[in-house]
Amino acid sequence: MPNWQLDDPAAAWPALRTSCSKLVRQTAWKNACTAAESLGRAPSGADARRYFETHFVPWRLVNPDGSMQGLITGYYEPLIRGSRTRGGRNTWPVHGVPRDMLTIELGDVYPELKHLRLRGRVEGNKVLPYFTREELEQRDAQLPAPILFWADDPIDLFFLQVQGSGRIQLPDGSMARVGYADQNGHPYQSIGRWLVAKGELSLDKASMDGIKRWAQDNPHRLAEMLNANPSYVFFRELPSSNDGPIGAQGVPLTEGRSIAVDPRYVPLGAPVFLSTTYPLSDRPLNRLMMAQDTGGAIKGVVRGDFFWGFGSEAGREAGRMRQQGSMWVLLPRGMTPPALQ
Repeated sequence: MPNWQLDDPAAAWPALRTSCSKLVRQTAWKNACTAAESLGRAPSGADARRYFETHFVPWRLVNPDGSMQGLITGYYEPLIRGSRTRGGRNTWPVHGVPRDMLTIELGDVYPELKHLRLRGRVEGNKVLPYFTREELEQRDAQLPAPILFWADDPIDLFFLQVQGSGRIQLPDGSMARVGYADQNGHPYQSIGRWLVAKGELSLDKASMDGIKRWAQDNPHRLAEMLNANPSYVFFRELPSSNDGPIGAQGVPLTEGRSIAVDPRYVPLGAPVFLSTTYPLSDRPLNRLMMAQDTGGAIKGVVRGDFFWGFGSEAGREAGRMRQQGSMWVLLPRGMTPPALQ
């Protein structure tokens, strides 16, 4: 890892301990996580570096075509406004999981497909794909799904779905938190790319801010734009706290130290060394991260989504991040990467 010396691994220690709270139960990780616990909550940079170099072996992630770089994007925990009751501006439903949606684990039938699942619905004696975003919007009150909150802005709600979790500021000023519960089974399609393909925005303007401005200028085409992404995320309410949102590993994410990956190639919880650049620049960003999350658009070997944290500043950085980067996964000595098993 040519840039390994450019980061302080002690800064990743809180995220490592969070990952180890789950991984310590697995035989392959037990020794490494027990050793981390023995070093306490705040080891020196030298001790943290020695720990990683002693207990882990870095494996470089390489794409099927032999290339060693891939897309690194960013995400964050947004804040939107809403209410538990419908009224005023709060008219956009934040849905829980529909009662009529089936989840079919393909790995139960075909072990080689253990990471794949289908979402569907029963109609007559057939199992059909579950409804797209457009079809869900058309069903409206007929959708057999709980409504957890009512949001006051459809674009903010859309980006809440893209991020997969967030906080909702209620009328009395209190905060609620929601996290990813399930998804309708349709692939994520970027509305930014749709706007570029339609000639509505140039590629450099297809950021979160650019999309929001376009929506404000074209309210009559809002549904057309949103429905270009057939994917739809359903939420669950989570306890409100100051910790990061809960990622796919089941632990709170750490600002600037958690990364979403494709778990077919990177085990959840594993340390990942990322070598990329800051958004819209060539300034190096070399960071030891923890693979604590996944995402509908995070598919492929060298593919990562950098968690920037909570709030508007984190959102600006996340919305501008579309860099190329290299990744190494650090696995306990003796452990084989999933793709080689």
